[in-house]
Amino acid sequence: MQILPPEITVITAIHNGLSINKLFYEYVKKHTHYPLQLIIIDNLSTDGSREFFQQQGVTVIANPANYSYPVCQNIGIDAAKGDYLFFLNNDILVGPQWDKRLIDTAQKHSLDILSASRLENMGNAKRTKSLARRWKKIKYPLSIFGFNDTTLSLMVKLMYGNWEQFSETIFKDNADKVVEGIVGDNVMMTRKAIQSIGRWDERLQSADFDLFMRSKQRSIQVKDIKSCHIALGVYIHHFGRMTIKYGKHVPIPFADKDNLIGLSDKWTQEELESFHPNNATLRLK
Repeated sequence: MQILPPEITVITAIHNGLSINKLFYEYVKKHTHYPLQLIIIDNLSTDGSREFFQQQGVTVIANPANYSYPVCQNIGIDAAKGDYLFFLNNDILVGPQWDKRLIDTAQKHSLDILSASRLENMGNAKRTKSLARRWKKIKYPLSIFGFNDTTLSLMVKLMYGNWEQFSETIFKDNADKVVEGIVGDNVMMTRKAIQSIGRWDERLQSADFDLFMRSKQRSIQVKDIKSCHIALGVYIHHFGRMTIKYGKHVPIPFADKDNLIGLSDKWTQEELESFHPNNATLRLK
């Protein structure tokens, strides 16, 4: 009997940033292994970003206002068809077979919620510090020229040389190793994870940390799911908030800003100390 490949859904919220959106789409389209449903949640983009994604034939959900991160994630869940849901920021770049490798790693370790690694946590302190210093030397000088197709691509070229080869090196070195934690700009969840710990908490802009804490809490109390882990063999590049800081478009306030609360408004100090990902027992080696 033929085994059908898993279907995946990528959910990404945007608010302007046409150049970074083009690069994001290029890498996702080029490097995704499995059949893909891409859902773009557009929050009133005015620079042609919405139209760009519509022209690519992907699913675009046009919000009537600029909503916070967790609201957009849940909108994506409602439209998702995949077995595996990937919540990706639009300012990241993925490597070859990123989705297959994350799924393979998740299956090996029986994980239902998982992130790829990035510059801040690569499983090796020396490599992490070296690349972090390199990125600072590259991004700040080039940032003065703004964020267009040329400068963004140049940053990646100067940082990694050959991106595909760099990604392969990370995979070769770390394979399917994992550490406990979460990388908020990319989170994979199975349907089981959503059923077990629920959707994103729309009251929290730091809903990624809350997601980790809920998975950690449930892994201890109910034991039907493991806490979120980071796959060290799958690396993503994250441009970070620099695309907002140096971008041409100033984000408009979230329409639901008055509903947002902090982690300490939801979790007690004892719970924060017990479940927060910064207090994870598995540390960077």
